[in-house]
Amino acid sequence: MAHDQVQYGAIRSAEDLGKLVRAHRKQRKLTLKTISGLGNLSTRFLSEFERGKETAELGKVLKALRTLGLEVVIQPRRVAVPKPSSSQEGEGHA
Repeated sequence: MAHDQVQYGAIRSAEDLGKLVRAHRKQRKLTLKTISGLGNLSTRFLSEFERGKETAELGKVLKALRTLGLEVVIQPRRVAVPKPSSSQEGEGHA
């Protein structure tokens, strides 16, 4: 990731989320200590979260994201799903 451009987008792992959050924080020139104080979270937790800790507590993760001005958006994956053919659409309807 370039230092001047954070790549926001789909997150597939705890590591992806941690890297994105770290880049976002650093782009805004915020320290772990600053975020710790603003969000009442330990610097240890924040450091582990940014390193992709799989077992990070969800409530604390959400609090860290809010503190950094980020939010979680849930949506279906963008996977091409084949549409039923016209012969299959009428099946089961009498």
